[in-house]
Amino acid sequence: MSLSVRPQRRVLVTKINRSQSFAGVNSSADRPFRNLSPFTPTVSRKTGSRVSRMFSMSHKSPPPKVPQPNRLDEVYEALKKGLTAYLEVHQLELEKLSTQIRESKRNSRLGFLYDLDKQVKSIERFLRRLEFHASKIDELYEAYCIQRRLRDGAHNMVKAYSTGSPGSREARESLAEANKGYKEYTENMCLLENELESQLGEFHVRMKGLAGFARLCAGDQYEIFMKYGRQRWKLRGRIEVNSKQVWDSEEMVFLPLVTEFLSIKVTELKSLANHVVVGNVSCETKDLFAALPQVVAVDINDLGTLKLSLEVTWNPFDKDDQPSAASTVNKASTVNKRFSTYNQSPPDTPSLREQAFYVSVHQAGLLRRHGQW
Repeated sequence: MSLSVRPQRRVLVTKINRSQSFAGVNSSADRPFRNLSPFTPTVSRKTGSRVSRMFSMSHKSPPPKVPQPNRLDEVYEALKKGLTAYLEVHQLELEKLSTQIRESKRNSRLGFLYDLDKQVKSIERFLRRLEFHASKIDELYEAYCIQRRLRDGAHNMVKAYSTGSPGSREARESLAEANKGYKEYTENMCLLENELESQLGEFHVRMKGLAGFARLCAGDQYEIFMKYGRQRWKLRGRIEVNSKQVWDSEEMVFLPLVTEFLSIKVTELKSLANHVVVGNVSCETKDLFAALPQVVAVDINDLGTLKLSLEVTWNPFDKDDQPSAASTVNKASTVNKRFSTYNQSPPDTPSLREQAFYVSVHQAGLLRRHGQW
């Protein structure tokens, strides 16, 4: 797939064509968009790396003061495509498992069929959850469109009363009522926009490494800083021999935003006080709503001699919308306890010497209890 970049923060990005790349350019306004071919550099993962999660308060943050209806339309269309693709992928998996069950009913073990049936029921529950989530997003978007039409009508009324003669008392009251309605509809749009933003799920971003054509050398150190609204991710890496790369952090969870774009800054660390900024790009994120993981590449500098490779996986549900961890832990502990009970071997029969020892210990305890020791 391909992602566009945003040359300026106030300019919306034009529609892009899909490919297997993540296009990026510098922030100059007159630079055209570019598409890149994917690549997979060699990365040596550091032991003990963990997934980081940085919240921008997301739906807990206050709603915006100015709605962005055009941008919301673009994000909604991309979100619907992603949910549709998610439904299609899991529907195909469900059909494949159902076919496998029908073909294996006669000549398979009951345990194998039981596992397949459990997978089918799990996918069916997930499909119902996806359908409910999609219907909820549609309801929010329809409510947003209603408030937008009411706001446009109130805006036209304000313009009409403002251009007319405001001398009469009825005209002044009508103008005040139109202004009040316009403000109310604007606030409703901001609230619905914030609520829709909280339903966008999560972006799981995995660092795959840098790639440069005759640019990366052993011993080079780089710092990558990603900014997505209030969310931040800073990581440092070192180029080792045989083109291996070691990074102090490899995964991050970003909460998708409606109006914000992903900003990426790459700095080469030459010495303690000598840092050189290689590139600073701003990239579109609405095309990351996809059912399958995507490997995307970003052009960091103007010539494209340094590229950043990322693997992005979209989860339509965020962590707060998942089942409680306590129920999962209790269920896992119950299953482990059951399997440990089934797998226990019978105890060994004690020898005659051990039996005599146990009898002597028991008799000593009885004597101590009755005060005869």
